[in-house]
Amino acid sequence: MKSLIATVAAATVLAVPAVSFAQQSNGPLTRAQVKSELIQLENAGYSPNANTVNYPNDIQAAEARVHPQQDGAVADTSGYGAQPAAGVESGTPSKVRRIADGAPVYKGR
Repeated sequence: MKSLIATVAAATVLAVPAVSFAQQSNGPLTRAQVKSELIQLENAGYSPNANTVNYPNDIQAAEARVHPQQDGAVADTSGYGAQPAAGVESGTPSKVRRIADGAPVYKGR
């Protein structure tokens, strides 16, 4: 019975840091952070009061203007270069010549 309690206590002690670490990265945004982001979007040309049929495109374009370095930073730190242009390095395929009917198949005759 004592070993079961000790095992459960040890498992709990080891599991607590893992759970608390997972919760730190996905914290909720504060009201000030949301207002700040909305002001940045408005300065980039997005109008939340505009009655437009292009809603997703409008806000996505404004977000792209506000955060252009995010996509570039990911590409720069990835360690990979651009995709190489497609090309042929082995040359051209050889032409297939047909053998005339009645001609010998083997050249030695």
